Amino acid sequence: MPIDPHAGQPAPPELLVDLTQLENAYYGRSPDPTDASQGVQFGTSGHRGSSLDGTFNEAHILAITQAVCDYRRSQGIDGPVLVGKDTHALSAPAERTAIEVLAANGVEAVVARGAGITPVPVISRAIVRHNRGRTAHVA
Repeated sequence: MPIDPHAGQPAPPELLVDLTQLENAYYGRSPDPTDASQGVQFGTSGHRGSSLDGTFNEAHILAITQAVCDYRRSQGIDGPVLVGKDTHALSAPAERTAIEVLAANGVEAVVARGAGITPVPVISRAIVRHNRGRTAHVA
């Protein structure tokens, strides 16, 4: 694999994403259900995509979070949901969306103090710690 000519250099303006445009698309763009490429895509650490191409938007987060709530209810899971957040530009809007759905479903949401970053391994460890020795109210 060749080394990118921009490696080790500040990114030129033409390569930067307009964060306002990105957030506006998160809230304003809906996925096209007839376009398979705009479906939910999960990577090793969660939902992946870009609001600019319709692959990561509020509709996705609403649907995913509601599905989690529905599944937990069907299985009798009543413990908290620990919500992670990384440094991705849409993490904060997605976190807000998820918390709104969890609250609407009466599910306790646990987030990092001070709007901190909480990568998947931190969330995994916190779930294990919360659940240790419990048989009820598990996360």
